[in-house]
Amino acid sequence: MKIDTHQHYWRYQPQEFPWISPSMPQLQRDCLPADCEAARHAAGVDAVVAVQARTLPEETTFLLQLADQHPEVVGVVGWADLHAPDLVQQLEPWCLHPAFMGLRHTLQDEADVAAWVNAPAVNRSMQVLQQHKLVYDVLVFEHQLPSVMDFCARHDAHWLVLDHVGKPALRGWNADRDQARPWFDHLRQLAALPHVMCKLSGLVTETQWSRGQGLSLADVQTIWACFDLALEAFGPQRLMYGSDWPVCQLSSSYDAVHDLAQTWAQKALTNSEQEAFWSGNAQRCYNLTVPTRAN
Repeated sequence: MKIDTHQHYWRYQPQEFPWISPSMPQLQRDCLPADCEAARHAAGVDAVVAVQARTLPEETTFLLQLADQHPEVVGVVGWADLHAPDLVQQLEPWCLHPAFMGLRHTLQDEADVAAWVNAPAVNRSMQVLQQHKLVYDVLVFEHQLPSVMDFCARHDAHWLVLDHVGKPALRGWNADRDQARPWFDHLRQLAALPHVMCKLSGLVTETQWSRGQGLSLADVQTIWACFDLALEAFGPQRLMYGSDWPVCQLSSSYDAVHDLAQTWAQKALTNSEQEAFWSGNAQRCYNLTVPTRAN
């Protein structure tokens, strides 16, 4: 079984997606489960976790409605305002849906990440989420990782998930470990927290994708080196696969992203570890129920 733990869906409205710039024409269109279905089938991916792409109240309901229509969408990581005093009331209808697994905020876009994660309202909301056994996905760039260390340590009653391996600044990197050292040191600090999992996702768009030439051999080697370091930090029982479709298409096709992960996994992991990476860890973290043939 294979589970893609990180896909995004939307009906494109420019005002709702300020992060989609004019340099991203591939994303300036509707992106829905059916648009990825053929590529998903070809890769042998059985099920998907849909992750928020908008910081709007209706985002979670939209994704849950897609889950109703598409049985392959077995999990939803939505969005809610963690500063809101009525979070408990917001969660009530969502928690009735079997696909609702957690929340995420686009933390990487906050001007002051430390101020956001240390806000009393946010920390009260995180306690509520964890009491409800809901996962929280952490989305930050490499340089913001130090700002979330205490936050992640503080909220240890349920799973937290580091998206996109902490988004290392791969532009201009090579596979030299010295260049990776600051990111890797922070990754190991997070990995020391046993309630934090890590998605091997999103790295293709941390390369120089704007050149329009796809991944170079050096890019591929750098990404594999990052996967190796993530494995060294988290071990095989706390890594999950995610495509980051359709955002990955800025750099690479769905099949190219899948093949990048599969080639690495076949070399780096035992058969049982591959099963954990492709599905077991995701099921354990997000408490997913996957139909016999979701696709």
